Amino acid sequence: MEVNHFILALISLSCLFSVSANAPPPLSNASSLASSEFYDMIEVISESPSPFAFDGTTLKRIDDLLSILPGGVDPALQQICGNTDHPVECIIATMPFLDENDPIEPLSVLKAGIKAMDNQTKNALAEVTKLSMDPTTPKTIVPILQTCIDVYNSILNSDQKSLEAISNHNLVQLSTELGTNVENVLGCDNAFKQAKIESPMKDMDTMLANIISNTLTIGVDMVHF
Repeated sequence: MEVNHFILALISLSCLFSVSANAPPPLSNASSLASSEFYDMIEVISESPSPFAFDGTTLKRIDDLLSILPGGVDPALQQICGNTDHPVECIIATMPFLDENDPIEPLSVLKAGIKAMDNQTKNALAEVTKLSMDPTTPKTIVPILQTCIDVYNSILNSDQKSLEAISNHNLVQLSTELGTNVENVLGCDNAFKQAKIESPMKDMDTMLANIISNTLTIGVDMVHF
């Protein structure tokens, strides 16, 4: 699969999954868009929860996303992601993790989705750990943050089991682990809701939940061993 400039930018900047939306380093070749416009797009997408927005356009559909990308998206990826509940997130999340030597099919997109999920979870874990160790964090919130830490570790553990299930061609185990993550991802936000406090992890959890939802759809409905 041809790797376009947008994919390379996503890989190098990790813009969507970074803990903070820092300005990207200089990019030597972004000829499809003017540099300032390109960076504005990266910044807006990275800061926006779902649905994404850019230049006044709300990116709810694949066509909306394709209209701003500096390069094309493989039609096979469009079709697979188009059958998920969050197609825009599906494309943006999986593109950096797709192996250019593998054909674009449900299994390869699922693997990329699990890697994206793992990456997003690790960033969330780093952020919540940082908050829990911050001396300015109220002590009453620390136990809630620990719940979030446990949630993210559970997701990471389940991710590894999902990859093992793929290697073993075990659809039952795969479906179980992907379904478990759907429940796991709610744990952090629910803990804050019970305490009647707005979660500082809300935006990261929203994206993570969408990735998890997409992997479940692809793994259960599209993958066949």
